[in-house]
Amino acid sequence: MDGVDVETETRLEYEGAQVLWRILVTNTSDMDRRVDLEQEVLAPIAYSDVDWGWLYGTPWSAGHHHDFYATERVRADVLSDRPGQPHLVAEGARQIRLGRPRIPGIQRDEDAAPMLLDTALPAHITPDSPSRTRPPAARGTVQAVRVSGEWIAGPWELRQPDDEVVLDAVVAFEPLTSVSMRVVVDSLDDGVLLTHGNHPDSLQFAVEGGRFVCRIAGERIVADQSVELLSAYELEASFGEDHLVFNLDGIEVGRTAPWWGGQRWSAEGREATVVVTDASSTARSAVAFSVAPHELRVEGQRALASWRLDLAPGETVELGVALAIGENGDEVEERAVMTARSFDEQFAAVAEAWRTLWRHAFTPGNTTHSGHLPAFESTSPGLAKTYYLGALLMLYMRNTIVSPIGPVFLTGGPRLGATTTFYWDQSEWARAGAMLEPAGIRAWIVAALAQPYDRSHSFDTRGLQPVGNHYAANDHALFTIVEHYVGTTGDESVLFEEAAGRSVLDHLREMAGRAVTGRAAYGDGRLVDLGSDAWELLECVPNYRDVVVSFNAGYAGMSRSIAALLHRLGLDAEAEAAAAVAEELADAVIGQYLGDGRWSIEHPDGSDSIAHCLDTELVAAHLADRLSEAQRAGLVAFVERELIDGDWMRALAPSDPVAPFSDRPDHGAAGAFAAWPGATSYALACLGRPDLAAEFLSRVHRARSGALWGQAVEARGGGAFWVAERGVSNRDSNAASAVTESVLAGLFGIRAGFAESGSGETENEFGTLRNVRAVGFDLEAKLLAPRQ
Repeated sequence: MDGVDVETETRLEYEGAQVLWRILVTNTSDMDRRVDLEQEVLAPIAYSDVDWGWLYGTPWSAGHHHDFYATERVRADVLSDRPGQPHLVAEGARQIRLGRPRIPGIQRDEDAAPMLLDTALPAHITPDSPSRTRPPAARGTVQAVRVSGEWIAGPWELRQPDDEVVLDAVVAFEPLTSVSMRVVVDSLDDGVLLTHGNHPDSLQFAVEGGRFVCRIAGERIVADQSVELLSAYELEASFGEDHLVFNLDGIEVGRTAPWWGGQRWSAEGREATVVVTDASSTARSAVAFSVAPHELRVEGQRALASWRLDLAPGETVELGVALAIGENGDEVEERAVMTARSFDEQFAAVAEAWRTLWRHAFTPGNTTHSGHLPAFESTSPGLAKTYYLGALLMLYMRNTIVSPIGPVFLTGGPRLGATTTFYWDQSEWARAGAMLEPAGIRAWIVAALAQPYDRSHSFDTRGLQPVGNHYAANDHALFTIVEHYVGTTGDESVLFEEAAGRSVLDHLREMAGRAVTGRAAYGDGRLVDLGSDAWELLECVPNYRDVVVSFNAGYAGMSRSIAALLHRLGLDAEAEAAAAVAEELADAVIGQYLGDGRWSIEHPDGSDSIAHCLDTELVAAHLADRLSEAQRAGLVAFVERELIDGDWMRALAPSDPVAPFSDRPDHGAAGAFAAWPGATSYALACLGRPDLAAEFLSRVHRARSGALWGQAVEARGGGAFWVAERGVSNRDSNAASAVTESVLAGLFGIRAGFAESGSGETENEFGTLRNVRAVGFDLEAKLLAPRQ
């Protein structure tokens, strides 16, 4: 509207359950203006004690589903002129399946392609997720199925609960298309007849409670007539422009309603407040206004608040909206009303709480964190900005409410993993984490080692349950976190804490010991076999499996470190054996170098090669002293020539032959994972070029978009990058705090290992560090007496 500015700002209550939304309306013209303003109010909140994995149960009209893609389609539709039901129509072609459906997610036995995540996700869910239960097949005979206007003739018999049939029909649904099936049912037991793909939002025909049901994207339509056994029926799902119609024998039995309609949630207007009730859980939410609306209309689960504002030239009116959530409608309404009555004060208090959190992060003896980070002064504004934004990301992902173990740093979120921490991501900034929150990291270590990390990549910090498949990085990641915690804090007592029935020290011994127990049965038998499953390594790089250099360098470093620790504990014979393993493995790793940044990969049936940043990062981090001057110079040249690109980098060299088959912006050639600019900068420092590391780090802050750095940051061209918009990527990922770690460990050489800790400097050509909370600086080691 010409002559009128509308500014909005949202603030999340610190350590609370309220959202404050401020609207400023300003008349920028030189005449009086009347402004009619309408605010839509939506608060469909649900409560659940279970199903908190990397994929977690998103509440929909009919149940909770891991509908990441459907949620994103709704999110993208919010600003459209005519919001519809975009969650109903999925992207991409899917297979038609009859009978028992699969657990939603990528099917390992059917899809061996690289994990590109364009239209499907793996089932990275917790053991208590209802999605782990596969519904049975309905019993009957499917006579024919029609897709894309063509009938496919059967019959297909579904006689047992486990029966499943995959049709030779791969189809994508669009508006004004339909799918039909002709079926004879011979049992009224609940079961599934047809599923479009293996996705949480899949269209599905089923028998439920003796009636036919059509399910899609969290919506559920139930036929009003009972199924008659041995009678033939034709079921049809027809996609309209903004809805889906379920027809039975050519007669409409129901259609989907707008998701904001009053299906599961209902809104109630109470004078100047709105209370929203969830019919499927105890969740309640309430909205109150600092200025009472002139009109408040309730429609289904939403409300529309309207104001008529008469503004003089230059006048600004503030409207405050307070949202409170909880489990008691009266209590949340009272909280929302109290916040709205003192909106300006509460709005300012949120900002001050976050400012205090920030100040305390660099203040010794503060009352918020159990530690603090060093303050960094630099003559390079870009370098300082990158350092502090990495620290800000740590604070942003820090959560003090979600977990019973205390403060935790969530890996991503909130769109994925709202309670989850990945072992690998946490390890990328292990020193910095131990400086800022040593008590929290110590508790996290014990909780993480209590998980079955041999068959998970992360854990749910709320329910303390494992999530996902095994990652080959786990040993190195968990070992690194413990080592850097001990090396930073000097607290060796954690080594004798018990986790899953054994000491932390014994966990470290076993992890490092896989340098021997995990040796490949092919090649010369000195290197560790990381397994043939690409999902356990880089997921989308199909040849990065079996014997790769990266984590073999990691095992060499772990063997060196455990040897130093065992010597300190007086276990000399065991220490000498570990040291010998380290040297043998280091020789084998360096022998895999092919030049120009390429490293050999050994497979049972031959060898391959790769030019990926991960190999260079871990070799430089652990074995830089074993490289010749020419090899170090060659790796530096490779990083500059092939990986670094303006403000960010590529994980995989674009010139690598496998690059076209690894088109993902975190692990492929289209961009890089959040941690890798920090890890690559540290590698450059270890290779003798901290100047190049500092130069790169001083630009990395420019690759942010929205707020900070996401899981994947993709190339836009001309050396510019942004948080990936395609596929799946967290908007924020704590792994990017590796840039802060790189300043501390790479540019200032702060060591925090079992073999070396307490070394480094606080002032050099890159700037000055103050208040370094680490052994050898502001802390003394808490060493234990040797133990037998």
